[in-house]
Amino acid sequence: MEAERFGCIIVGGGIAGLSAAMVLARHEVPFLLIERGAYSGAKNVSGGVLWGTDLARLVPEYWNDPNASFERFINHRRLTFLDEQSAFSIDFKSSHYDTPPYMGVTVLRAIFDRWLADKVQEAIDRSACADASFLAFDVLVERLLVEDGRVVGVEAGGERFYADCVILAEGVNNLLTRQIGLQAEYVPADHMAVGVKEVLRFDRRVLEDRFQLSERSGMANEFIGAITDGVEGGGFLYTNRTTVSIGLVLGMADLRRKRKKPYELLDRFKAHPVVADMIRGGEVVEYSAHVVSTGDMRAMPRELYADGVLVAGEAANLLLNAGKAIQGMDFAMHSGILAAETVLEARRVGDFSAATLRRYRERLEQSYVLQNMRNFQAAVRLLHEPVMYERMPRLVCDLGREFFRVENRPAPKLRQILREVVRRHSSLPELLKLTYRAWKAL
Repeated sequence: MEAERFGCIIVGGGIAGLSAAMVLARHEVPFLLIERGAYSGAKNVSGGVLWGTDLARLVPEYWNDPNASFERFINHRRLTFLDEQSAFSIDFKSSHYDTPPYMGVTVLRAIFDRWLADKVQEAIDRSACADASFLAFDVLVERLLVEDGRVVGVEAGGERFYADCVILAEGVNNLLTRQIGLQAEYVPADHMAVGVKEVLRFDRRVLEDRFQLSERSGMANEFIGAITDGVEGGGFLYTNRTTVSIGLVLGMADLRRKRKKPYELLDRFKAHPVVADMIRGGEVVEYSAHVVSTGDMRAMPRELYADGVLVAGEAANLLLNAGKAIQGMDFAMHSGILAAETVLEARRVGDFSAATLRRYRERLEQSYVLQNMRNFQAAVRLLHEPVMYERMPRLVCDLGREFFRVENRPAPKLRQILREVVRRHSSLPELLKLTYRAWKAL
């Protein structure tokens, strides 16, 4: 019996894979998407903010869908520096962000990915190739099929499937990307992190009152400082409809060097007096951990394309945390879209060689994904230096304590307070040097 052949095979049913599938379905390209989970999202533990407006491209006016699975839109941003007892926040909230398409929405991946897969299936059903495109779940892709140096298909579930092109959206454990030599066998632990997260349930009215939310508005709060017990990393808290996602992203190598356990550090974070007030009364309904890239471009595969194959999303280690936001899901979505558009172009010219598929890399370089990653590499590396998650948060919190202190004695001028606080934690030349580096990095 002749093996089945598709226009494209997508490995992975996460955000990158589903985004590519949506584009292909709308352009009536027969494809096979293979996901090892029982459904899209079954293997995803991430829950955070999907930034940007690409979701509106894939699902126009998704906010009007009564079944839309986003949790809340973000109109409130907060960056918090912590020492052992205090918090100093940069806080911004604006009704400018209340109008769709939203700047960002919080999602729970097990719910969101399943909804997006349903939308892809609807697009398949409306297409001319409804009988030739499939979403296959609970199937593991064992290996890529390579002939004369070109990827021609996959072996999955004991069967072989062939295609003009394969899009690898397999996630951070990118074994297939490694099989064809695009990724080094082992990425240095210095470029990888462990994300650990809990989802806490609240009464909806309690949650909205506590975080000053109305209707479907939401808040994204990032944390830097004493919460990690000297381990490289930071924390986050995102509001969902009736829950909050709270967690840490911790440097893998630093965890190992300092012999710390992620869940113990998460408990320490939750016990911080400021954080404890924020989550008081919440019921833990989910715990998860996940390996992620730190956003250092040295963790990326040596290339994102080869003959017959493209690499998208987490498999390409596309992520950025430069202190402004943790961007990963939006990078996955955009790279999936660009990968599918490259497949469409290759179909038009009838050439799936690396010479044509290199347009994917060019598209990424022209997009905000790789431009942001390149432009903010200095910020990524600065954030992972001890001064940024140890001394700087303590300095900022000490400054806040002294500035807002009111006593029955003459109050010092701000310049006197600043001089004394800097002397305790650093020196003026060092602070000026760090400020200059941060200015250049951001």
